[in-house]
Amino acid sequence: MILRGLSRKARLLFTGFLLLVFIAVIAVWQLSPTQPQLVQQESNYAIHIRQNFNQASFYPIAKIPSANLYKPIADWVGRLILPTKQQLQDGLDWVWMEVQYAPPTAQNLVGKIVRLEWKKKKNLLAFDQALTRDVNFTSEVIKSQKQGNIHPFRLNGVRHVGILRSLAGANPDDNVIVALDSSTIIDASKEKSILQIEREPILATGRFYGLVKIINQIKYSSRTILFPKQNQYNDYFFLQHYNPNSNKFDGLQETIRIPQQLIDKRNFAPSSSQQIEQSPAGEDGWYIYGAADAEGVFTVDALAPRSLFQIQPRQIITNEELGLNYIQDVNWQNTEKNKGKFNTVLLKPVETQNSRNQSISKWQEGNKAIVLHLFGGIGGHKAEAVAVPYTITGHFAFGIAEVVRDEFTKELRFETKYHQIYAHNPDGIIAGTHTWADYMGNLQRGWLATRPVSDILIKFDPVTQDYDFDGVKLSPLEQFQQQLQVTMARYRVGDGTGGAMVSPATSCVQDASQALYTAILLIKNQVATTPQIQTWLRANPNHPQALRFQQLVELGQSLEQQLAPLGIVRADWHSQAGILAGTGIGKTTQPFEDRSIWAGLTTWRTIMPRLAHDDLAAIFLKHGAIMQVLRTNQVGGWQPNITPIAPTVILGQIKIPFTNISPLSIILNRFLASLAVPTLKDWLVIVLMLIIYSIIALPYGWKFGFLQIQIWSANWIDKCLLILRCLFLPAIVEELFFRVFLLPQPSEIINWFRWTLWAIVSLLLFILYHPLNAKIFWKTGIPTSFNRVFLVLAAFLGILCTVAYTLTGSLFVIVLIHWVVVVVWLIFFGGITKLDHNQKIHNTNTNSV
Repeated sequence: MILRGLSRKARLLFTGFLLLVFIAVIAVWQLSPTQPQLVQQESNYAIHIRQNFNQASFYPIAKIPSANLYKPIADWVGRLILPTKQQLQDGLDWVWMEVQYAPPTAQNLVGKIVRLEWKKKKNLLAFDQALTRDVNFTSEVIKSQKQGNIHPFRLNGVRHVGILRSLAGANPDDNVIVALDSSTIIDASKEKSILQIEREPILATGRFYGLVKIINQIKYSSRTILFPKQNQYNDYFFLQHYNPNSNKFDGLQETIRIPQQLIDKRNFAPSSSQQIEQSPAGEDGWYIYGAADAEGVFTVDALAPRSLFQIQPRQIITNEELGLNYIQDVNWQNTEKNKGKFNTVLLKPVETQNSRNQSISKWQEGNKAIVLHLFGGIGGHKAEAVAVPYTITGHFAFGIAEVVRDEFTKELRFETKYHQIYAHNPDGIIAGTHTWADYMGNLQRGWLATRPVSDILIKFDPVTQDYDFDGVKLSPLEQFQQQLQVTMARYRVGDGTGGAMVSPATSCVQDASQALYTAILLIKNQVATTPQIQTWLRANPNHPQALRFQQLVELGQSLEQQLAPLGIVRADWHSQAGILAGTGIGKTTQPFEDRSIWAGLTTWRTIMPRLAHDDLAAIFLKHGAIMQVLRTNQVGGWQPNITPIAPTVILGQIKIPFTNISPLSIILNRFLASLAVPTLKDWLVIVLMLIIYSIIALPYGWKFGFLQIQIWSANWIDKCLLILRCLFLPAIVEELFFRVFLLPQPSEIINWFRWTLWAIVSLLLFILYHPLNAKIFWKTGIPTSFNRVFLVLAAFLGILCTVAYTLTGSLFVIVLIHWVVVVVWLIFFGGITKLDHNQKIHNTNTNSV
């Protein structure tokens, strides 16, 4: 009605106005910063915990399997229970524990709930206090929790959360199973018995374990008859136990259950029992971990292939060059083709007679080894999402392996525990110390069946053996483990935020490396500030312990160079070192954490798990360590829809056709490695190379009349512009291409013959580049670029830059040498005149020098 009284023009204007208002309203609505409503996503943990066989209550504590067939996994086994909200207010670090197994002297505690706390030792209580945090979730953590990641929500808002409470409250339910060692003591003086410990509990799976041979799957049982639609296949298997009298699997026959886990958010199950009796990994038997259900049937919670842990390897490599090649190339070759298979390889840097026999004798009972753990990706029809394009990042962790006497076979074998620095995740994997069975073999969340894994066990006495300097004791291994425990405890509560998040500078591999760096730093400081140690070393320079300590010092220098490749030490890495020293954390001081990209770049060699894994192994091998490589590729039951994929460095999946070469990742790694800040030694190399070049080049150039003292008479602005242009081209551009990109970084050099070939190719290309560049792009430079004397001087410059790069590995060094030589020639020795005869000086093009 309103529009009828208006003119046609007014109606058009009014309609246009309404249209504009409508568009503006839509735009404001779309562009306004509204908070997105996140739909609560279910975690993999929640999916699996609903299955009764994944719950601790499914296994009656009173049901104990035969002692002849099954052994307890530890002296003490229990389930952690978080105290009530009211009890948590006391600010002390203790938790409840349901005792599921105890030593014979404490059988009265089995099935009871006891208090678990630290021994009343000053150093233990101070260490725990240093890691105590007030937990208050951030908005970022709440968002992550809604996305299906498991965070310790029961601890949100709780003050003074210590190591034990962060373990007990890590998951939504009281289902964390732990193992305690024999040093645990009992205080029964109060109403409830108290267990006191001096080491952090080990995260474990099962109460008992046995050594068996899986014969076949039982096709029918009462379960399949009662619930046929729910059972596409049966969980029950027929097996035989190991017989210590015959050393064969001809012992008691038994029916056990290997539960089939559900398909979770990843669209495949975390493990499978299908065709497990046919698995190559089971040829020498399986260790099975679990407990008996209410009907007395032993139900498997975790599996471990016996042959993987045997001392005798399947392959032996006794040459440093071949060993380095195995670590960097062979270890992950044909990963997809080797699905379901495994291998064990002994690497020795020096070849000796009877190497196979000596490989066994080198590993003695009680020996310890550092473990480098790395897993890869999951491909196939149900492949996992790739976070970085053309890159399989994987995951890195340290661990400790010990040579133990097998309780069944009486043979020596490896027993591995992982120190997992693990971000909060949807699977409920807790940052902490795990048994191999709990982290790798667990059917609900382990990686044995779904990922390719490399564990490198490193035996190096300077690290794994303790020192005693006239009563002053030093244990590098204990110091390292303690630093890992510091980082794991911080991860469990996210330094009080409730979440450990991944960034370029904070991740499993970055923070594990931080723990290693901190351990090195603390050992250096302890030695430097303890006069007794210094006195002993000066008095006993040739003592075996002194020589072993010198090896430790040399290893530490190499590790420091790898951990801080640019020569810049991150401030947050220094902060953790103060925790134990008492200077890093106080009542008001929190550890500094730098999550910036710059911090990550300063420690770039520890950003990618694959690079850190290979680098650390190579360093130890070069220093004379013996190592055993344990490789698995989705071992266990068969899952046809997934395949193992090897971890890579950045852009490592882009390869030259029909080769295993990843050019982009090689170029990127070489570039980053070349950015090391020059040291005093590097500056001496620069001076020395310039002196050598002057001594040879000047007489040679003068002899043939190519060099003449002829100072360029341009104004200072033109000279400054020329100097700046020469820095970028030729110095930076040419050195990047002809030295950094073409030559293996000094730390990469394995074979000097191959390196020499690459150096010759690089030098020839460098020489040919100058006349070719003049011929195509810069005609006025042809007379000089084709001059024999010029080419000889260029070749000599290329040789000196190659030598300097080999000695220093620094781009800055070779750029500076190249830059100085070119600038001096152009400005002081007639270079400008030779390169530009007809054009004005200020327009001179020096690009092809």
